[in-house]
Amino acid sequence: MNGIIFFNPRSGKYNRRVPLSILQVAASIHNKYEYVIVDGNFEIDPWIKIERYIKSGNFKYFASTVMPGPQLKQAIPVTIKVKLQYPGIIIIWGGYFASNHTKTSITSGYVDFIIKGPGDYAFPKLLDALNNNSSLNNIENLIFREDNKIITTHKAEIPDQDTLPPLPYEAINKFYPIRNYIGKTFLGSKTFAYHSSMGCPFTCAFCGIVPIFNARWKARLAINVYNDIKQLKDSYGINAIEFFDNNFFVSEKRASDFSNLIRNENINWWGESRIDTMNKFSDKTLSIMSEAGCRMIFFGAESGNDDLLSKMDKGGTQTGQLTMAFAGRMKNYGIIPEYSFILGFPAETSKQVMKQIDDDIDFIKRIKDINPSTEIIIYIFSPVPTESSELLLQSEKLGFHFPNNLDEWLEPEWEKFDTHHNPLTPWLTAEMVDKIHNFETVLNGYYPTISDYKLLPIQRRIIRSLSTLRYKRNIYSYPYEIKALQKYWLKYRRPEVEGFYME
Repeated sequence: MNGIIFFNPRSGKYNRRVPLSILQVAASIHNKYEYVIVDGNFEIDPWIKIERYIKSGNFKYFASTVMPGPQLKQAIPVTIKVKLQYPGIIIIWGGYFASNHTKTSITSGYVDFIIKGPGDYAFPKLLDALNNNSSLNNIENLIFREDNKIITTHKAEIPDQDTLPPLPYEAINKFYPIRNYIGKTFLGSKTFAYHSSMGCPFTCAFCGIVPIFNARWKARLAINVYNDIKQLKDSYGINAIEFFDNNFFVSEKRASDFSNLIRNENINWWGESRIDTMNKFSDKTLSIMSEAGCRMIFFGAESGNDDLLSKMDKGGTQTGQLTMAFAGRMKNYGIIPEYSFILGFPAETSKQVMKQIDDDIDFIKRIKDINPSTEIIIYIFSPVPTESSELLLQSEKLGFHFPNNLDEWLEPEWEKFDTHHNPLTPWLTAEMVDKIHNFETVLNGYYPTISDYKLLPIQRRIIRSLSTLRYKRNIYSYPYEIKALQKYWLKYRRPEVEGFYME
């Protein structure tokens, strides 16, 4: 009767990575409570399976991870169904959306509890307290309502990652064959997702993890990461890893130690870092990383404008000049830098907003001149609910506001908002948004992403040839011929929205 239904809402049409956040929490109650996992990525209608579990009478809790964007399309309606049809079921939300939009979630009438941040300790304590009818106030990372007041308990330290229990891969294998989460990407024929750390030591004003971790970071030791991956290789034959850490490369020693350990395993890998952090890495470390299978690293370049980098509280020592120089440096090691840029920041005048867009378009092209292999990811600025953030305050001053209820988050425009492609921000005109999207179309035509490995060489040559005149002469308006080719012939995948192409 005290069982838990873990729900992983659909995260994308092609995104079938192992639900690490679900497994992380499941590990905390493994062999203590009965639980099942429902993965919306593999269900035509997940409600059918969820309701069958509820009707069995063995389950008291419905726990869902809720990320911004596509997951909301299932998380909200399914949660509402559970609450309305089975009001005795206790609903617990976790994930970035729940942690960042706590008031909207907890006052909706559908969510009973929110775990804000890591649930490794909070989740089992919450279950114990509810089952024993004891106080909730000493449970950290918890948000709930009591006497019409919103209670937010003390924020816990990030757990020591090396003392946490192992992820129960054998458990999810009972519900969905683990092979379904292993697929072919440009990294390798058997790619798997892995998380080796929590948090990030920086406070970028546009980043959704900042309100959760507050510039804190903890990671597993390199030897333990290696042992985990070696076990995955031995058990499931994986040959590539996507590290879904918010910042894998905080420590050069850890990155170097891991690379030395993994270098003979024939495993390719990808992770996220910062330009100014990795630029301090020695040539020796970068060479070892390359030899050890590091094929691509995601970096938040954000902008070539130093004043804007300061305004967004990027922190560290990153500059536009460093961003260019580092792209050139990476050519020496055969590691592809994947640079993300954010266009459309708020400004006092429309002229200033357009100038930022134009300047960064020119800057992106300069990066490509320096290192044509650099992957470019373009986002449109979307505010993040970080309290006292200068960017959020400026956005609100210019007329931007988040939805006040969960139903509004289901509107199509808000889904696109959370994928950073339809920001709903008052200072951006249709002309500005079109310019960004059209440049992106031409850029992706002239430089198709390497991560979409299904594209044939002849397809790449044709789309590049079709885009050459536009790219070189800065003609971005109405690129319908490129869009048609990308949509109907190439079926081009966009990693900024869908992740790496995976089969």
